Amino acid sequence: MAALAIEPTVYAANRNGNHNMRTYLICLLATVLFVASLSVPVVAQQNNSEGTTLDKVKAKVAKLGTGEKAKATLILKDGTKLKGYIGQAGSDDFVVRDRTTDSPTTIRYSDVAKVESNKGHSTARNLGIGIGIGAGAFLGILLIAIAHLD
Repeated sequence: MAALAIEPTVYAANRNGNHNMRTYLICLLATVLFVASLSVPVVAQQNNSEGTTLDKVKAKVAKLGTGEKAKATLILKDGTKLKGYIGQAGSDDFVVRDRTTDSPTTIRYSDVAKVESNKGHSTARNLGIGIGIGAGAFLGILLIAIAHLD
């Protein structure tokens, strides 16, 4: 009887493993960037849908109230932009006072295209900043992971 010879089997490391992982991460990165680019116009579109009707303008001015804390930015239908605070509000018009000179300007509700309150940052701006920070952190981690694959 002949002795059985056992030959050791050596498995070579798969060099394509790093290449496959890198390809997967690049596809993931491209997908995230594509989805992020689609979400920004939706946020902007929601802000532009604020009402321009007379009742909505009246309601917004009434909600802001009157006095120095009732800061507002008004965009008129002719394109003029006014900043100040609501001094008085009537049934057909209201008075906006300039913050620095305190000069009054009487504006009819029908002349106003948009009323924006200046109490803080808008939700869309805060959402955009949050998405930007999150995407930046994700990309940083992703780039570090790709760099350590080599």
